[in-house]
Amino acid sequence: MTQTRELDATAVHDLLAAAVAAPSIHNTQPWRFGLDPDSRTIQVRVDRRRKLPAADPHLRAQHISVGAAVFNLRVAAERLGWVPVVRLLPAADDPDLLATVQLVGTTPAGQLPLFGLYEAVERRHTSRMPFTGRPVPEPIAAEMISAARVERAQLDVPDIIGTRRLLHLTAAAESRNAADPASTGEMRTWISPRGENAPYGIPLSALGPRDAAGRMPVRDFDGVLRVPRLPAVRFERHAQVALLWTPHDRPEDWLRAGQALERVLLTATRHGVRTSMLHQAMEWPDLRAAMAGPRRRCCPQLLIRFGYGAGGGRTPRASACPLPGP
Repeated sequence: MTQTRELDATAVHDLLAAAVAAPSIHNTQPWRFGLDPDSRTIQVRVDRRRKLPAADPHLRAQHISVGAAVFNLRVAAERLGWVPVVRLLPAADDPDLLATVQLVGTTPAGQLPLFGLYEAVERRHTSRMPFTGRPVPEPIAAEMISAARVERAQLDVPDIIGTRRLLHLTAAAESRNAADPASTGEMRTWISPRGENAPYGIPLSALGPRDAAGRMPVRDFDGVLRVPRLPAVRFERHAQVALLWTPHDRPEDWLRAGQALERVLLTATRHGVRTSMLHQAMEWPDLRAAMAGPRRRCCPQLLIRFGYGAGGGRTPRASACPLPGP
C-alpha cells in the first residue's frame, strides 16, 4: 500500500480510475467528478445527459450507479492510506451534487476495512454468460449479505421457490420491454456500434446469449439489433440470485444501495464469483412492487445473479479526468 498526504496527479488518477470502473445501467456512466485540492474533496455529480427515460424515469438507477462509483472512490482512498469521509446530497441548492468524498488523514493498514477489495475493482465486470451451476457456498453468500448490511441495505438470497418467483417477475418485465418501442429504442441507443473503442454503452462483444431453455430472463439486447442473434445456449438449471433492497425509497437510499451493490459485487469477485444484474422488473412499478413479496417497508432496488463461470466481454470506460474544482 502507498500512503500519501499529497493529492498529486497520480493519486487523483488512481482514485478516479477506480471510480469509473463501477457498474452502471447500460454502461451509461452517469457521473462527473470535481476536485477541490485545498480541502482534498472529490465532488461526485450526476450527468443528467446520460439518463434513460424508459428504463429509469425517476433517475433511481442513475443514483445507484453513482453510489457504486462513490464506493469505489472509498476503496481507492483507503488503498492510498486516506480516510474517506462521505456526505450524500450535501447541498440542497445543488441537486446535481450527489456526494462528496473528503480525504481527511492516514490510517495504519490494519485499520482499513476496504483495502482488501481494491484488487477486485479492476477484475469485476458483468458476466452475461451461463454459469456452471456449481452452488456458491453459504459462507460466501453470507459474506455478501453482510457486505450489504454494512452499507445500510439488505440482501436476500431466496430458496428455490423464491428464486423462481423473482425470475418469473423478471421474465414478465423482459417480455414487456421487448414489446415496448420506447424500451427497445432506448436499449438500441446504448449498444455501441464501435465496439471496444467507444467509451460509453455496451459493445457487441459484451452481449450474452439467450437461454435455450427459457429459464433465465437475461436482457435480450440482440433482439433490438438488426444483426444475427447469438446462438441460444443452456444456462444453469438452478440459478442463484439475491435481491438488494432498502427500507426506504429516497434518493439517499438509492445512493446507499449503489454503495451496497458495489461492496457486494467486489466481495463476490474477491472469492472468484461472477455476477450480473437483472434490472428489468425494477423498470415497471407493479412488477417492482411484486418483487418485495409480503415484506413491509421493502423497496427492491436490483436483482443480482451470481455463480461460477466464464466472465464474458468487458465494457469500456471513459477516461478518468476530473472537472475543474470550485
